[in-house]
Parts: sequence; structure tokens; C-alpha cells
Amino acid sequence: MNASKRRPAIVGTGQSEYTKWGGIQDRSQFRITAEAILAALADAGLTADDVDGFASFSNDGNEAPVMQAALGVPELRWSSMVWGGGGGGSCAAVAQAVAAVDSGHADVVVVYRGLCQGQGRRFGQAGAHRTHGSFTAPFGLFAPSQMLALMVQRFMFETPATSDHLCEIALSSRANANRNPNAVMRDRTLSREEYFASRWIAEPLRLFDCCLETDGAAAVVITTAERARDLDRQSVDILAAAHGSGPGWNTGPLGAHNMPDADYASTNNRRIARELFARAGLAPGEIDTVQIYDHFSGLVLMALEDFGFCGRGESGDFVASGAIRRDGSLPLNTSGGQLSEAYVHGVNLIIEGVRQLRGESCNQVADARTCLVTGGLGVSPTSAIILGRS
Repeated sequence: MNASKRRPAIVGTGQSEYTKWGGIQDRSQFRITAEAILAALADAGLTADDVDGFASFSNDGNEAPVMQAALGVPELRWSSMVWGGGGGGSCAAVAQAVAAVDSGHADVVVVYRGLCQGQGRRFGQAGAHRTHGSFTAPFGLFAPSQMLALMVQRFMFETPATSDHLCEIALSSRANANRNPNAVMRDRTLSREEYFASRWIAEPLRLFDCCLETDGAAAVVITTAERARDLDRQSVDILAAAHGSGPGWNTGPLGAHNMPDADYASTNNRRIARELFARAGLAPGEIDTVQIYDHFSGLVLMALEDFGFCGRGESGDFVASGAIRRDGSLPLNTSGGQLSEAYVHGVNLIIEGVRQLRGESCNQVADARTCLVTGGLGVSPTSAIILGRS
């Protein structure tokens, strides 16, 4: 089988309901993850009999061999998980699925993530990240908001970015979520006055600069282009995928703050961005919409610069111009993102990228043909993908 026939594509997406953390109590985290996988397979026109691979990330508690047994998958030919905390590995899990399909190690791989933070630990809670706590806890860095706030503060010192620009990201995401019936914040509007009246979480981050904590699960199905042509649903091409880390990052701000000074106020994506666009044969100006991992609004500003959508120090003016709004030049996080749709460690952002290229988004970008999706920002490893519509 030649390379073009094995070229990987996303053929199905599925999700559970999204609720505030603690909102799902009638089923286990494992069960809602299995339900999301089955929904993704049904969307693709496939069944568990067709699956032969699973990929996830960040110490996912929904183990692939157990999922194989629960779903009745006949044979497991591929199972992989990306190192690292948070959502840095979300797009990297797609990259691993791509590698499996492209190389022939598997034919149908499911990338999934399920979180029921009301049933287990909350990722945003102080003390949840203990890997290298001895390097952060003595300085009062107990939770991700505190750990990454230092990077945002440094970025805002080095550039003209202000709280007004962080506010614009929060307001844009919420406006998109208000048009999304699946979003946790679908019925909760947000005004500029409410944003600035909200409490500090870790300066310069206010309440609405921080992602939601939710219960929910999401999954995407990846197979070959040849198999995709036999299915009824429109497939979405994976034009490029990349993951990794720059030199000296170690575990990044979740474990220590000893990243190189030149990269400290960055998303750890500058090398990945160059590699990603080169593989896709595209330039940033050819991307129609972006789904950027918005665990904290300030990292979105950094990502816009690191991925080349604007120059160094220009991201504030870029968002202030309205560019990231639904009708702007680069619509961003059109489902509401993790600030306002749900926090499923970024797999929901991949799903929204697929929806955009299928023409099915609740905030549809006219004739969208390309979409950049990023994994968790400012962590190590991190990742990104570019999706395309033929």
C-alpha cells in the first residue's frame, strides 16, 4: 500500500456531556470515556470491531488494555501515551496515532481523554502536581495558575500586552460559548465590567483568565485515507503533527522554572511551529482558524506570537483589533475553548477543529479549509497539529 493510501485522517469525533467539575456522578470516568469513544466510532461509521489502537496522554487513568476489553476490541496492535502533565500531549497523542497508521502498525486508532474531577483529583487544585514539588512549593507555587502566572507576568513586562488584551481573549471565548449548546458556559454571558471585577487568582491572572474545571470525555478516530474514502462521513486530513520541547525545559513550570532565559516567556513552541508549518507546506497566513489551548489567557497571546500570526510584542494589538473574533481574520477557539466550553485537556479543541473543516461548527468560519490546533502551552513536552480539508 503506497504512502498516499495510508495518509492518516480524522474520520470521527465523539464526546460526553460537559459539566462543571463534580457534575457527573451517575457514571464513572471510565464509562463516560468509553461512551465518547463509541460516539466517535458511530460518527465515523465504524464499530469497536474496527479498532486496533489507542493513544492518550498525561497519565490517563483510562488504560488502553482495559478499554479494549470493555469495548470488545478484538485485537490491540497499538497503545501509547505521551509523557508530561496537563494537556501538552493532546496533539502529540494524535501525532502518535498518525505514526501508527502511517507506518502500518495499526489501521484505526482512537485518541481519547476523559476527566471526572469530581470523582478524583482536580488538576487545578493546589498540590495536584507533585512530580518536582520541592522546586516549586517552597516558593508558593502550589497550583498551575500560580506556576504559569510567573511566565505571563514576565511576558507582560517584556511586551506591550495588558490586562485589556487578556480580557479580550476571555470575552471572545465566552461569546463563542454562548452560541454553543454543548458549552458549560452556554447560558453565562460575560461583560468587560464583570471580567475586571473578578477576583485575582494569581496576578496577572483573574478568575476569567483561567480555564474551567469540568467533567467530560472526548475522542477522535484516525485511520488511513483509503479507509476514509469508504466511509460516509467527511474526513479531515492531518497535514502535519509535531511535539517535543526546546532545550533545557525539563518539566517546565509545572516542575521548575529553570527554562532558558530567552524562552522563559514563551509557550515552548517556537521550534515546533517552524517544523509544523514546513511539514504542512503552509505559512501562518494560510491558516483559516485556530484552536489554541487556553488554560490561561496570557499563554494564548504568547502562542499567537510563537506560531507566527503576529510579531514579537504585537499579540496585544492583534487581539484588540478584533482579529480573533468569530468574524475576524483569525477566529480563535470557536467552541468557547477551555475558558468557556470545557476543559478536557484539549481534545475538545481537536473536535472543534474537525467541526470547522466539516462546516458543522456553531460558530462556523466561512469556507474554512485549514485549522491549527495546539496542545498545552508553556509545558514540556508540548504539541500541535494542522488540519486540512481537501
